[in-house]
Parts: sequence; C-alpha cells; structure tokens
Amino acid sequence: MTRDVIRLTIADLSSFTKSLRSVLPDAPSHVEMLNVVAKAAGYKNFQHLRAENTPEPEVDRRKVDRALRNFDDKGQFANWPGKTSVQHLCLWAVWALLPPRTILNEREISDVIDQKTAVGDAAQIRRSLVEMKLLTRTKDGSQYQRVEQPVPTDARALISELREAQKPVLPDVAFAFHRPAT
Repeated sequence: MTRDVIRLTIADLSSFTKSLRSVLPDAPSHVEMLNVVAKAAGYKNFQHLRAENTPEPEVDRRKVDRALRNFDDKGQFANWPGKTSVQHLCLWAVWALLPPRTILNEREISDVIDQKTAVGDAAQIRRSLVEMKLLTRTKDGSQYQRVEQPVPTDARALISELREAQKPVLPDVAFAFHRPAT
C-alpha cells in the first residue's frame, strides 16, 4: 500500500514545539524538543535546520541603483557620493578590486586604487576603506592589506552588476568568406 505524501509547513517552530510539549507527558525541554523535531525532519539538530533555512536578505534595488550612479559606463568608481550609506556600498566595489591576501605599501595601494577607479583621490578611498575595516594598515601606514570577510547582499549585487559592465563588448563583425582564386 502506498502512502500519500503530506507536506507540513510550520510557520513558527518554537510555538509548534511548545504546543507539542504541552500535550506530551514527561516532555523534554524546549531546546531538546526543537532538536527532536529538527532530527525528525532530517537535520542534525536545530542549529543545522536554522542554518539551512535562513533566507538570504533581499537586495535593496534603490540603494544599489543609487550606488551605480557613481560609476562610469566602464564600471569604474567615478564620483564620491554625498550619502554615507551609498559611499560604503561603493567602497565594497573598490574592496573587491583589491588583491586578496597581498601586503602592499602606501604607493602600491594608491596605484591600484588609481588604476581601478576614476575618482582621483586614492588617499580618501584608502582612509575610508580603513575606517570601514575593509582594509588594514600598520600604525605608520607603511603596509596595507585587504580584510577578507563576507560581502553584504547589496554589495554583492552591486559588484555583480559592475562586473557585467566591465566585460568587453565584442563588436558585431560581418565575416566575408573569400574563395581563393584558382
């Protein structure tokens, strides 16, 4: 005899386990009950279930679009935004262009920033990256290194769109095939 598959969606697992505990004699603690339900659903424990089912935050399109206005048609950071939150988002895009796990001196980091941006103020960008903790520097400012860390959702969306803008556009080429003279 085949069994029908019945899907169960639980909006609030905590409330569900509390109500389950209230009807069970000698029920385990709330945390133990969360783990029991998670294991019954095929997870190692409640933390595993939560980690696997935490939704990705949605991209704030308006914020990303505001940030994109500060980049030129080649995808280079070209205009210093007035709003701090937009500055921070734009600086994530600059951070993504810096070489990972590489120690650079002040001149080298400034050269990289100047080559990859069109703002023309490498010192301001450098200082802002350090303030945001996206870049570390020694006390004397002789060494800089990009700080590896998870990229926020909006910054990932911005970086992705800028990478698309930086891809070279291939011109439409009409190919003419010539038959060699015989």
